[in-house]
Amino acid sequence: MRKILSILLTASMLGAMLTACSGGDGNKIVGGDPSNTAKPNAETAQPSSKPVKIEIIETGNNLPSPDKDVIKQELDKALNIDLNLTVYPSGDDYSNQLSVRMASGNFPDLFMVDRQQLIEFSKQGLLLDLTSYMDKLEQTVAFIGEDSVKKGMVDGKVYAISKSPQIPYNTYWIRKDWLEKLQLQVPKTVEELSTVAEAFTKNDPDGNGKPDTIGLTGGKIGAFSPVFGAFGAGMPGNFYEKDGAVVNGLYDPAMKEALEFIKNMIASGSVDPELLANSGLQHQEKAIKGQAGIVYLDWPNMTKEQFVEQIKTVNPNAEWLQMTAPTGKGGQYDGSWDIGAAPGRFAIPKALEKDPEKLQRVFDLLNYISNPDGGSLLVQFGIQDTHFTLDNGKPKMTDKAGDVGYSWLYQFTGRPEMEYLQAKFSAQSEAIAFASEQPRIEILNGFIDNPQGFNPADADRYIEEELAKFIYNKRPLSQYDDFIKTLETSMNYKTFMDSALEQLKALGYGK
Repeated sequence: MRKILSILLTASMLGAMLTACSGGDGNKIVGGDPSNTAKPNAETAQPSSKPVKIEIIETGNNLPSPDKDVIKQELDKALNIDLNLTVYPSGDDYSNQLSVRMASGNFPDLFMVDRQQLIEFSKQGLLLDLTSYMDKLEQTVAFIGEDSVKKGMVDGKVYAISKSPQIPYNTYWIRKDWLEKLQLQVPKTVEELSTVAEAFTKNDPDGNGKPDTIGLTGGKIGAFSPVFGAFGAGMPGNFYEKDGAVVNGLYDPAMKEALEFIKNMIASGSVDPELLANSGLQHQEKAIKGQAGIVYLDWPNMTKEQFVEQIKTVNPNAEWLQMTAPTGKGGQYDGSWDIGAAPGRFAIPKALEKDPEKLQRVFDLLNYISNPDGGSLLVQFGIQDTHFTLDNGKPKMTDKAGDVGYSWLYQFTGRPEMEYLQAKFSAQSEAIAFASEQPRIEILNGFIDNPQGFNPADADRYIEEELAKFIYNKRPLSQYDDFIKTLETSMNYKTFMDSALEQLKALGYGK
C-alpha cells in the first residue's frame, strides 16, 4: 500500500488517502470478512438478513442458467448475496448495452470497462472514485498487485479494479528433426538464428528434393520480436525504461541496427515472403504443414492436442522445440511484454455510494475471490473435491472439471496465472513455464492514454508502411531520421511522445 499511497500523493490525493487509511474504526476487509466498513463519513448500513442482490455485466459466453451455476450458488452462500451475472458474447453488443445503461442511469453494480470507457465514464462523473476506499480492498490490492492498481487510474484517481496480470505465451519454436538432418545446433545468437533460417530455406531439410521450405515465419513484424530484443530494443512504438530513462523504441539507437539485421535476413531469402501479409494463424498453419522451420508463436497453438495431432498427420517424425531467446549485442530478450496492459477492468457506479450495504457486498465479493484461502480457488477451478482436489497444496483437476469450464467468467480480479494454467493444462506445463521464464523487455504502453489531436490508427499505419520499406530495402535506412520527422509532424507523434512521457513520469517511471 505504501507505493500506491505514493502514487496517489503525486496526484494530489494525499488528503483523501490519509482519511481512508486512518480507518477510525480499525475494520479491514480481508477475504470477504463481513465487517461493515462503509466509506468514511458515509452513513453506515445496517446488516440485512436477506441476500443482497448484485448485478454484474461483462463480455463472455457459456454461462449456465442460475439453477445449474454452482459458482454463483457458492458465492451467494458465502457472502449472503444474490448474484445476477449477465454476459454478452459480442464486444460490440456489450459496449452498446453498457452505453445505453450508463446514459439512462440504469447502472449495474459492477461492470467491465475498457480503457477508453474508463476515461469517458470517469470524466462524466459516473464511476465511483475508489481512492478513499482502498483500505477496504486490501485483499484485492494484494492479489492484483500495485501495477494493476495503476491500470485503473485516471488523473491520479482509482476508478476501476484491474485484473491481475497474465504471463507471456510466445517463443520461437524450431524443428529439431530439421536441425538433426542438416547437422545444425539450436541457435544461441541472432547470427546463428540467421544462419539456421537460411539453411532451412536452401538445404532441403525435409528431404523431398524440392525448394519448398522457409526458414522463419510469424505474425507480421512480430516474428522478429526476439531479434529486436537481442539488440536491446523494444518493438517499434514500445515505451520502456533504459539506462534510467523512458525511451520509445522508434527513438532507440538500437532500432536502426535491428532493422539493418532484419533487412539482411530477408535479403538472404530465409524469411517467409508472405510475412507481412500473414493474418490470423496463417504462420501457425505453415509450421504445422511443414513449410517453415522456425515460427514465433504461443504455446497453446503448438502444444494443444489437436495441433499436435495435425503436426504428426503431416509428418510423424516432426519434432518442435521451444528456443531460448537468441542473444545479441543488446542482450537477450524474448521480445516485449506490456506490464501496463490489463486483462480486464471492473468499475462500480458512483450511484452505489447511496447504498452502503450493497457497496460493502461488492467489496466483500472482490476481496473474497481475491483470497487464496477464500474464493479464489472456487472461481478458478470450481468446488474442491468435486471439480478439483489439492495434492500437496496444488490443484489437480478431476474428470468433472469440465462442468465448470465457465468459472473464468467469475474471475473479476483475475487469477494467479502460472498456477492456474499449469493446473488446467498439466500436459503443457513445461511449455508454459518455458515461455513465462524467458526474459522480456518490460514495456509501459498500457499505462498511456492518447492525447487529443493524436490518431493512433493513422500513426500506426504509417509506421508499419515505412518499416516495411526499410526491411525490404525499398527505402534506405539513411532516411530513418526523415521518417521520424514526418511521423512527428504529419502524424502529430511529437504531441503523443510529450504526453506519454509526462504520464509515465507521473507514475514514477524514468528520471
